[in-house]
Amino acid sequence: MSTATAATAQVRPMTKEEKRVIIASSAGTVFEWYDFYLAGSLAANISANFFSGVNPTAGFIFTLLGFAAGFAVRPFGALFFGRLGDLIGRKYTFLVTMTIMGIATFVVGLLPGYATIGILAPIGFIACRLLQGLALGGEYGGAATYVAEHAPQGRRGYYTSWIQTTATVGLFLSLLVILGLRLSMSPEAFAAWGWRVPFLISIILLAVSIWIRLSLQESPAFAKIKAEGKGSKAPLSEAFGQWKNAKVALLALLGGTAGQAVVWYCGQFYALFFLTQTLKIDGTTANILIAASLLIGTPFFIFFGWLSDRVGRKPIIMAGCLIAALAYFPLFGALAKFGNPDLVAAQERAPVTVTADPSKCSFQFNPVGTASFTTSCDVVKSFLARNSVNYHNETAPAGTLASIKIGNNTIQGVDLTGLPAAEAKAKSDALTKQMTDAIRAAGYPAAANPAKINHVMMVVILTILVIFVTMVYGPIAAMLVELFPTRIRYTGMSLPYHIGNGWFGGFLPPTAFAIVAATGDIFSGLWYPIAIAGMTFVIGMLFLPETKDRDIFTYDGNK
Repeated sequence: MSTATAATAQVRPMTKEEKRVIIASSAGTVFEWYDFYLAGSLAANISANFFSGVNPTAGFIFTLLGFAAGFAVRPFGALFFGRLGDLIGRKYTFLVTMTIMGIATFVVGLLPGYATIGILAPIGFIACRLLQGLALGGEYGGAATYVAEHAPQGRRGYYTSWIQTTATVGLFLSLLVILGLRLSMSPEAFAAWGWRVPFLISIILLAVSIWIRLSLQESPAFAKIKAEGKGSKAPLSEAFGQWKNAKVALLALLGGTAGQAVVWYCGQFYALFFLTQTLKIDGTTANILIAASLLIGTPFFIFFGWLSDRVGRKPIIMAGCLIAALAYFPLFGALAKFGNPDLVAAQERAPVTVTADPSKCSFQFNPVGTASFTTSCDVVKSFLARNSVNYHNETAPAGTLASIKIGNNTIQGVDLTGLPAAEAKAKSDALTKQMTDAIRAAGYPAAANPAKINHVMMVVILTILVIFVTMVYGPIAAMLVELFPTRIRYTGMSLPYHIGNGWFGGFLPPTAFAIVAATGDIFSGLWYPIAIAGMTFVIGMLFLPETKDRDIFTYDGNK
């Protein structure tokens, strides 16, 4: 393409057809993310309805297992639907993924509870979650590829940045619908039937999306290689069985999507987790704060996508990873100061020490709540981590029960390993009460004081975190599309994206909690996203090529 032609492509207005492509692709993807996030946002209601045949703790564990399963199977959906997309086309494949997602979500809204159909209720819910995860694994790659292959040279970053807004908009939409329903009805009505409404609405969203997308044509890049007979006959083996392509996928993961994912999840999901679980801010206030920051920050997806067409994808993504890694500790420290100043004061005034045999202390990584931590060390540390109490670790002789010292008060831990359930519960409850009384006496608050929350500064800080998200996420769809040739593009880009976001990002909160419990510092969980973002910065800067000037109609993977 000549310089004059490229310049024309960059300045000409978006055509009517291109606008339709972006709107149709983005709308469908927003609704898929909306559907996917509902299970996490309504976990307590799902547990009460589908898992009521077991005790509440086990029911909640199974609910979280279902939510985690949606993340775990996303790469498999990427493989399956990516292959279809490279064999039969982008348009029809993401029509299928959208339909699967919408129907699975609608079925959750209709699914009878445990009291009506027994064990079929939890089985049905888990099956729906697996279908949702598989569908989402195929949707994103299809939508991003489809939009990019309609974009003119020099504007792919801007065009695909609209797709990049969809995950955040979907999260925002799910929070908004749930919040609106909670405020419009009694808690009893919401618990009885109101929680089903967000799931049932998805069938309307599905119908609108299908109607819009059916009017679209196949992407010009795919239509061209299909007409020329140059499509891949075996996309999976070509994308990942040939080292020249597998190497690109590996670089895309470690030098791109892994860092992008932890910055994305840290700025949105972990931020919400930190507000509610660490700072003990009530759920409604925390959701409003997050929603406000998302509303302010979302336009920056478009800005950084547009900017990447001018300065390149790589500089923006790498800068986002580096700046986020350097800023997380001061920013989350500021969140604590402005969100729960009583907690910060207590940590400074009343230091806590845990003395334990290190061999009895586990790394409490528990993504779906199924593991059991029963040693005296694990019981004590888990309690302190859940209550946002910082502590120092001291080594005790082998075989010694763990103890905690709060000021001049020393409390002996208990080992629950192998005890009968009733006895273990009685001892656990007694120790919990003793430790709770001690930390309350030392000034550690049970919850953040609403009158002391600086809402303006909280929104400012959370918006900064969202802007980091937009830096790494806004340009990455264009970069992933440009890394792979047309014949394997859907397959090649989908797998590193969903491994990065489904695994590196999706399991950030439980990993961070395990680090906090091990170290005794409520901020130490940030080392996980910092390490992954730092890794991506180094690998990306050294090995990842700049792609903004590639002509994706002619790129064959050999440059």
